[in-house]
Amino acid sequence: MYNDHFLNKKLAERKQENAFRQLRLPGNKIDFCSNDYLGIVKDNLLSAAVKDSLALGSTGSRLLTGNYLLIETVENEIATFHQSQTALMFNSGFDANMGVLSSIPQRGDTIIYDSLCHASIRDGIRLSFAQSYAFAHNDLNDLEKKLQNYQANIFVVTESVFSMDGDICPLQGIVALCKKYNAHLIIDEAHATGVIGEQGEGLVQQLQLQNEIFCRIHTFGKACGCHGAAVLCSPRLRDYLINFARVFIYSTSLPEHAVAAIQSSYKIFPSMAVERSHLQQLINMFQQSVISFEKLDAGTPIQGVIVPGNEQAKALAEKLQQNGFDVRPILSPTVAKGKERLRIVLHVFNTKEELQLLIDTLNK
Repeated sequence: MYNDHFLNKKLAERKQENAFRQLRLPGNKIDFCSNDYLGIVKDNLLSAAVKDSLALGSTGSRLLTGNYLLIETVENEIATFHQSQTALMFNSGFDANMGVLSSIPQRGDTIIYDSLCHASIRDGIRLSFAQSYAFAHNDLNDLEKKLQNYQANIFVVTESVFSMDGDICPLQGIVALCKKYNAHLIIDEAHATGVIGEQGEGLVQQLQLQNEIFCRIHTFGKACGCHGAAVLCSPRLRDYLINFARVFIYSTSLPEHAVAAIQSSYKIFPSMAVERSHLQQLINMFQQSVISFEKLDAGTPIQGVIVPGNEQAKALAEKLQQNGFDVRPILSPTVAKGKERLRIVLHVFNTKEELQLLIDTLNK
């Protein structure tokens, strides 16, 4: 057996912090955990799109043998739906954020990002040669203070819906500041896609700000029920990413069956108005409920219940698991110490009776 004992130190530290991660299967429990907000995966709504005639492998990167008619067709359809000039497909939302942020900002440029931005955004920033600074979460005053200090190319990065708090960014105010200081706004719509807007088009289009945004990232692994992501941008930026985004250039492209699933999802989720209405009713119900823990103010399917301390958060999650609810704890260092939580996710297939049972169990 190979001697990899040097790994024990870091693993021991993680266990000492009661933050050791392990894979687990969901089991036969009520799902209050997954990102399948619209039930597209649970209800198996995309299976008809995956046909025997579709290739299971793409054989290469887009610049070699991995480009084909279907992927370009779906990119055009996505761009049209999101009222963008063009779209460029990436293999995941993580890849899209990495590709955009590692390649566009250059040495001498400045990136100003929300302090609660996703790990994929943070990792993309780390690979950039630009200097970077965080602004306090959703704090327009702090963002303006940061913007006042820098010139050259400034990139502001935020998310429509934040994956751990479930709150929504003050997009109109951010756009106004970016225009005032000539900054370029990059926004990740991962958890807004399919959920926010009359057709699930996302926050940017709901507020009719699509012409004010430098770059939008929509990912398909949440409400869309499949895999991959698209960067919505100008033709010039699309050409730039094809030439400079290493994660795009050197990755095998998505195969036909994966792109067919994305295409099918975009035909399904815009018409799910009734489902989004039910989802909003569940959100309102949970927000109006009284529970024994601090509850974050969130108008989205992501509902945070603060349970400070890794041990305490894990214990409460285990209690819910034993009562038949699939709810997972979010521990530090994923969130800040003292902000450990249960991340309760609501779905169109959850009933009001199930949600009330969950609330009652939280209060026992």
